[in-house]
Amino acid sequence: MKTLLLMTALVLTHPAIHAESLKAASEEAAPTQAMTEAVVRKIDKDAGKITLKHGAIPNLDMPPMTMVFRVQQPAMLETAGVGDAVLFNAERVNGLLTITTLQKTP
Repeated sequence: MKTLLLMTALVLTHPAIHAESLKAASEEAAPTQAMTEAVVRKIDKDAGKITLKHGAIPNLDMPPMTMVFRVQQPAMLETAGVGDAVLFNAERVNGLLTITTLQKTP
C-alpha cells in the first residue's frame, strides 16, 4: 500500500517538476536583442517621442532610416540630447513602434 501511494505521488508530481525545468531552461536560453546605433535628431517631451536616424533594426525587419519613436518611459527622453549618439532597442507595443531601452554612447 505504501508503495502504491509513493508511486501515485511521483506520477502526479512529475509533470509539474518537468514543466519547471523546461521553463528555467527556456529563460536561460532566451537570446538578448542586439542594440541598434542611432543619432538623436529631435526630442518631443510633451508627446513622449524621439526622432532617431538609426541603423537597421533586425527584430522589426526595418532598414536604416530617420523616424519618430514613442518611448516606453518619459524619463528616457532625459538620457540624451539632440546630436548625441545612442544605442536603443525598439519593439512594436500595442501597434506602435516603441523604444524599450535607450542609452547614450560614451
